[in-house]
Amino acid sequence: MKTIIYIDGYNLYYGCLKDSLDKWLDIKILFFDKIVKVQDNSSQLLKIKFFTAPVKASVASHGNKACTSQSTYHNALKKCYPDIVEITNGYYSLEKATPLEYIKPPNKSHRVTTWKLEEKQTDVNIAIAAYRDATKSDVEQLVFVSNDTDLVPALAAIQEDYPHKIIGVIIPVRDNSPRLGNKQFSQYVKWTRNYITDKELSDSHLPNTIPTNKKPIKKPDYW
Repeated sequence: MKTIIYIDGYNLYYGCLKDSLDKWLDIKILFFDKIVKVQDNSSQLLKIKFFTAPVKASVASHGNKACTSQSTYHNALKKCYPDIVEITNGYYSLEKATPLEYIKPPNKSHRVTTWKLEEKQTDVNIAIAAYRDATKSDVEQLVFVSNDTDLVPALAAIQEDYPHKIIGVIIPVRDNSPRLGNKQFSQYVKWTRNYITDKELSDSHLPNTIPTNKKPIKKPDYW
C-alpha cells in the first residue's frame, strides 16, 4: 500500500520532543518502520513530508544556537533520506498582543501587553499537499502526524472525494501524557495511533555523526 506521511513539526515538537533527549529524531524509523509498517505490513513508503518553521533566535531559549541546531537537523534528515524526506517551511509571527487580564469576572477594559508567537502556514501547507497527493492514483494511504483540529476539513474533503484512500492519524503525544487525542479525527480516518512510547522515541535516533562529501553532520551538543 503506497503511503505518504505528513508531519506537523510544531505538534510533534511540543507533544513529544520539547525538554527531551529525543530531538535528533529519525522520523522514517519512528513513523514508518515502528508505527505505519506495524499497522499494515503491506505499506510502502513514498514520501515523508515534514512541515515546520525556522526558529526565531530572539525568543528561543538557546538563541542563535537553536537556529543552527534546527538547520543541522533538517540537513541531517535530507542527507539520510534524500529521496524520501521533503521539508516545507512556514514561518513564526511575533507580534504585540493585548489579551484580557486574568481576573474574575473577565473585564474587557483590563488588558495586559504581551508578545504573541504563532506558527503560520503549516496547517494550510499540509492540507494543500495532502489533497493534491490524494488526486494521484498511486497514493493509497495518507498518514497525518498531528493533533490539530484545523486539519479536520482537509481529512473530511479527502474522505468525501476519494473514499478509496486510506487515512491514518498518529497523535504525537507520549503514552504517559495527560493530553488527549483529537476526537474529531475519528469519523474521517480508518485507524488512529493515540500515543508514541518513550522507547519508540529513544530507539529512533539518527546517527550522532552523518558523513557527507565535505564536513560531517554532527548531532548538536545540547540535544
